Amino acid sequence: MATPKETTKQDHRDIGRALDLFSFHEIAPGAPFWHPKGMVIFKELEKLAREINEQENYLEISTPLLVKKEVFVKSGHWEHYRDNMFYFANPRDENEMLVVKPMNCPESTYIYNSRTRSYRDLPLRLAEIGRLNRNELSGTLGGLFRVRQLTMDDAHIYLRPDQVEEEVVKIVDTIRNFYDMFGFKTTFVLATRPKDALGSKNEWDMAEKALENALGNAGIKFTVAEGEGAFYGPKIEAHLQDSQGRDWQMGTAQLDLVMLPKQFDVFYIDEKGEQKMPWVIHRAIFGSFERFIGVLLEHTGGALPLWLSPVQAIILPISDKQNEWAEKVYGELKAEGVRTEINKNNETLGKKIREAELQKIPYILIVGEKEEKNDAVAVRQRGKGDIGQMKVKEFLKKIKKEISSKS
Repeated sequence: MATPKETTKQDHRDIGRALDLFSFHEIAPGAPFWHPKGMVIFKELEKLAREINEQENYLEISTPLLVKKEVFVKSGHWEHYRDNMFYFANPRDENEMLVVKPMNCPESTYIYNSRTRSYRDLPLRLAEIGRLNRNELSGTLGGLFRVRQLTMDDAHIYLRPDQVEEEVVKIVDTIRNFYDMFGFKTTFVLATRPKDALGSKNEWDMAEKALENALGNAGIKFTVAEGEGAFYGPKIEAHLQDSQGRDWQMGTAQLDLVMLPKQFDVFYIDEKGEQKMPWVIHRAIFGSFERFIGVLLEHTGGALPLWLSPVQAIILPISDKQNEWAEKVYGELKAEGVRTEINKNNETLGKKIREAELQKIPYILIVGEKEEKNDAVAVRQRGKGDIGQMKVKEFLKKIKKEISSKS
């Protein structure tokens, strides 16, 4: 990871431009255009999110981008969140008002309610990596930190009240482990009942107590943010501190006793054959992919972990005579899944190395006559410099181990 000194005053927009990751254009305010290298980062994070979900028995779903206004009237978002929505009348049916999906919450209930659920089915963990649109004020937009189009790693967990505390402990552990992987220091905040809350005080007291107990059982110290909960339930917020000492609110676990279960008539059949209302946890690890990537770029100064780097190794032939050998090495690395490039430009080796270092590429492989004769490459590692000559197979073994371990 980059040190605070190395990352001071680096704006993720400048890093994104320098590394050719993304751009913004006036034709789509607040919506990033992801370039091929940026999409590598995006896809690797999606892959990680899905791996975590599969390990923890989440089932992936996908719900429509356009939903009738009535859904959000029922959920309460139309009253509490309308100014942040994009909505329009159907030009072919003036009686139909459509909303461009700003969140995945209400839609998951339609999948839950598609069949009768038993107490044995719970907890039911429904995950969705969903593209959302929110009508943020133009003056508040700021690179990847505040966007109108965002991607959420949402999950909605339907469960019995007696399962809540154990489930929240698992979620908090997942969030903490996730941010530890990137070298972030994580703290937690319990946000409580706001003034415009749905539901009774008794319901809120139960929900807040359940989250408080879960944090205690997880052995986590936390602070309380009075009145900062969502309108439908209290939440645990994961805050991280980046290499510049800034605080970011990222992952969340929100407990909902009102909006989804009550407003959408969600129930399960208990062991006595009676209908009971489940509780629902809204869970996100990233918060949003866009904000997380922006924070990570500034935290690392663009020097992303090897497994996440768009280009993991670049091959630099010393002269045109080594181009054929460089292509052979390229083919071997590519065949083993290593993201690789070759720089065959007619430039000095020093310039090629400087350009690769500016691109924050983790491994620079130099090939000259000696390397070609020895079936090897001369290896430079980011942050360490020259680490010597290695056989191609030896280097492949090293880099593949580091990629798989996410080191």
